[in-house]
Amino acid sequence: MVVKSATKKRLMELGVSEEFAHKLATDRNMTDIKAMSSDEVASTLGVSKDSEQFTNTMSVIAEQGSRRRSKAKSKKITIRAKAIDDFDRPEITRRFNALNHDLVPHQELVGEANISVEEQFAIESDELAPWQMIQADDETGEPRIAKELLPKILISDPIVQVIKEVEEARDNARLAADAEHKPLAAGWIADRVLKVVRKSPSAGKSVAYRLIVEGN
Repeated sequence: MVVKSATKKRLMELGVSEEFAHKLATDRNMTDIKAMSSDEVASTLGVSKDSEQFTNTMSVIAEQGSRRRSKAKSKKITIRAKAIDDFDRPEITRRFNALNHDLVPHQELVGEANISVEEQFAIESDELAPWQMIQADDETGEPRIAKELLPKILISDPIVQVIKEVEEARDNARLAADAEHKPLAAGWIADRVLKVVRKSPSAGKSVAYRLIVEGN
């Protein structure tokens, strides 16, 4: 019969008497001891199950078993654990910003995000004035911008999504500071004009415009 010295030492460190640690560690390691039934432990120690010594020893063994289960369980990433990780380590939730890429030209909305229809019309009319895109509406006769003539870009495009999220974050900050601030409407970025500024080796820069659409 061989006494596992490392196991005996560990049991003694946990508060088990040297005598009991010696008996439990004989031909057993900690895994074997955790698997023992209460009857087996009492028989090995030579004490009654009603004794305080037995109760204390079983408490030590049971605690080691629960720690092992807790450690194994902690390896599983639950929704709550992931939420805590996301809060403590916000960098893992950051997505790549396409606008930061060297090959992507500067792009911005024409006019602020949260403006009235009238303000949007005035700003876009002024921006697109060189292309003479103001036409009379076929039904009402009112002036309108023929934005359908512009090249299209989908609302799902990564560039549009980045701009949308940035503008909505700014607008939410304004709403937090002023409860009377009118929040952005759903789908607000559709039918807005995107200004694209590219560096040009000859002209210094070139400017183009694209219409944000929800589908082809």
